Amino acid sequence: MEKEDNIEETEAKLLQALAAQTPVEEYSVKEGSPLKEGEKKATKEQIVEALRTVCDPEIMINIYDLGLVYEIRQIDNGDVEVDMTLTAPTCPVAGILPKQAAEVVAALDGVGVATINLVWEPAWSPERLTEEAKAILEMY
Repeated sequence: MEKEDNIEETEAKLLQALAAQTPVEEYSVKEGSPLKEGEKKATKEQIVEALRTVCDPEIMINIYDLGLVYEIRQIDNGDVEVDMTLTAPTCPVAGILPKQAAEVVAALDGVGVATINLVWEPAWSPERLTEEAKAILEMY
């Protein structure tokens, strides 16, 4: 009887663990190194185009057109800060997409340190999709 109680208790704990969906906390990822003084800075358009090379692997639409990028800030020294989110706090690529975004932005000529801040406010919604993404997803 004791063995059956242990099995039931273990199963109950496993079910609780599976049901618990702890949201990913806000965090930042940094890539790159400071620009040399006097080096020409990248344009915002170049940064946007770089971010468009990072795709959500589940639906193969880039993070910019998905509306995951909330804000791009260019600092006077050439550093770039990007606030972005994910479609859901339990997104399985939470640790991958911000790192990829930081890498592609930092790789641009004219960008020093790229910081990607993963944020959850405001929450993402389908209204954030660009017209291009809506067309791909056939959301008219």
